[in-house]
Amino acid sequence: MSENSVRLPWGKEEIALTLPENWNLLGVMTPAALAGVADVQAEVLRSLEPPIGSPRLAELARTNPEVKKLITLARSLEGLPRHASTHAAGVVISSRPLVEVVPLYRAQGDEVTTQYAMKDVEKIGLIKFDFLGLKTLTMIEDVRKRVESSRGERVDLKRVSLSDRPTYALLCSGDTSGVFQLESSGMRNLVMRLMPERFEDLVALLALYRPGPLKSGMVDDFIERKQGKTPIAYEVPELKDILEETYGVIVYQEQVMKIATKLANFTLAQADILRRAMGKKNPEEMARQKKNFIEGAQQNKIPVKKAEKLFDLMAKFAEYGFNKSHSAAYALVAFQTAYLKAHYPVEFMAALLSSEMGNSDKILRHLGECREKKIEVLPPDVNESQAAIQSILSAREEKGNFSSLADFCLKVDLRRVNKRVIESLIKCGAFDSLSFTRSQLLAGLEEAMDWAQGVERERANRQITMFGGKDPKGRAAEPRLPQVAPWPENQRLAAEKETLGFYLTGHPLSSFAPVLRRFTSMDTLKVQEAAEGQEVLIGGVVSALKEVNTRKGERMAFATLEDLNGVVEVIIFSELYKNSSLLLKSEDPVFIKGRVDAGDESVKIIASEVLPFEQAVGKLTTSVHLRLRSEGLRREDLEAIREIFEDNRGNCPAFLHLLLPGERETVIDLGDDWKLSSTDQLVHRMRDLLGYEAVSFQA
Repeated sequence: MSENSVRLPWGKEEIALTLPENWNLLGVMTPAALAGVADVQAEVLRSLEPPIGSPRLAELARTNPEVKKLITLARSLEGLPRHASTHAAGVVISSRPLVEVVPLYRAQGDEVTTQYAMKDVEKIGLIKFDFLGLKTLTMIEDVRKRVESSRGERVDLKRVSLSDRPTYALLCSGDTSGVFQLESSGMRNLVMRLMPERFEDLVALLALYRPGPLKSGMVDDFIERKQGKTPIAYEVPELKDILEETYGVIVYQEQVMKIATKLANFTLAQADILRRAMGKKNPEEMARQKKNFIEGAQQNKIPVKKAEKLFDLMAKFAEYGFNKSHSAAYALVAFQTAYLKAHYPVEFMAALLSSEMGNSDKILRHLGECREKKIEVLPPDVNESQAAIQSILSAREEKGNFSSLADFCLKVDLRRVNKRVIESLIKCGAFDSLSFTRSQLLAGLEEAMDWAQGVERERANRQITMFGGKDPKGRAAEPRLPQVAPWPENQRLAAEKETLGFYLTGHPLSSFAPVLRRFTSMDTLKVQEAAEGQEVLIGGVVSALKEVNTRKGERMAFATLEDLNGVVEVIIFSELYKNSSLLLKSEDPVFIKGRVDAGDESVKIIASEVLPFEQAVGKLTTSVHLRLRSEGLRREDLEAIREIFEDNRGNCPAFLHLLLPGERETVIDLGDDWKLSSTDQLVHRMRDLLGYEAVSFQA
């Protein structure tokens, strides 16, 4: 290093500075050298600043004082908190005024908030509660009101028996759409495997449906014990009272605490410390707790080896233990929603649709379920609907129901309910109850509005026309709607989709439903729970298509595929898109083969093949695949399956997928003696017996 340079430390590295020639590091600094101090300071600051990534911005920062000032200010702000956020449900309480304990600030809306974060608030001894709101509770109340209005019954859920058989029958069948906490495909499968028969089973079900218990085999052990396939044994008789409701499996944190207090004389406070130590897997604390547990157990005449085994068993299950009080509260809400769905399905589905009116995807799923259950869903109605434009409701309450389109235009304030609004109401079916076709209403709208506005002008001017027809009230007669042909079904459905965001009085795929059921391996609802990379065959109509250019300049697309139950996004890469773009842009239904891309936020399908429906029978029917779960399979089920096979012999090779505990699967080729036909009868009977995924046809 030359005499006129110096190295300065910068973190784990060093930076080198070249000093002015008139600096002498070995002697006394000359007056001329002092003039270079400012330059060296600037050089040091420049060296310490991280480099600007953009060459263009770096050049501007060097040459433009305003940009340089902006960069300097930005760097001084970098890394600082951007804003103070507020916990959505956290409430802090104290025995003393909070201003004496924690710094506060007033947020927007005069909301008083602590300046400490959540963990720091707890460290200074304050208690924090999370108050969560559930829209399900609002929906339950809505169902109760609808039942009272339509049936004259008052439903008191506090008096409902928690042993209600129809409720558990609904749960065991997997009919859990809209049931609190039990809607997902994975949870439905678990419900059908566990077959809950009492409220305690439902509490355990919610506690067990978590990654830890599912992966550890704990859930399989619980189910096998419940179904009598694995004998229930207790290490010591005292455990029976604690673990009997969970078939000898430690499911809850409270059970760990009860074992410690009953078998080892722990106080509740000591038992809570043990619970936390087991949950956090603290080795040092666990060693201390094990010593205390063994000593306490010995006082109750439990041998050391048995006490050690008990402690290890507790530690194993405590790793996945769940808070029972939390699970029980959620189980009660789940039971109540299942009870209402089992006993009042029409009112339940009406309330469910109303609660999800802002979510088109869920509306589609629930409408699909209504179609399956033959529950008629009527379009909005200007004379019946309660959730509508307020000015329409006010006019109806003040002036009575609307007898015609012209009467509607006369009674409502046309400054608020303009032509575009009325057109949308016509297209979605809100005037259907007036007994005119939507085509007539739309064709006569302008004349009806002109008439209503003319009547209003007459009223305002208090004038009476000398010529022209008058009705008994002294006004011009209402115009008659023109005689025009009704819209064809596809136009009517397209108008509903345009105004509501979904099809309501029908669906373009309704006539294709048997083909969809026969060939698809799953629908858009079930694909949301499919495993990453799983091969699927799905069918529907392309409701939206977005083309983009790849880096190579080729065209690929993102398609929204809609079936009777919902939508899913499909990715079509350039090579496939070249050959299928015309089919995807048409209004015809298609089959799409591909694999599941299960992202963090949504599930997509990466397409490998796009097929028109007319090719389904000729190209897709090459084999029949039957899926049976070994758990809960009864002799009468096997006899029913054999009978179905006898009635549906054919030429397609058949394969039996036997699903074993622990998500294992064995595939059995049924051979030439049991070739089957790809008939709707086979599909319906197998799915009625064993569920939607019991049978599928594959290429």
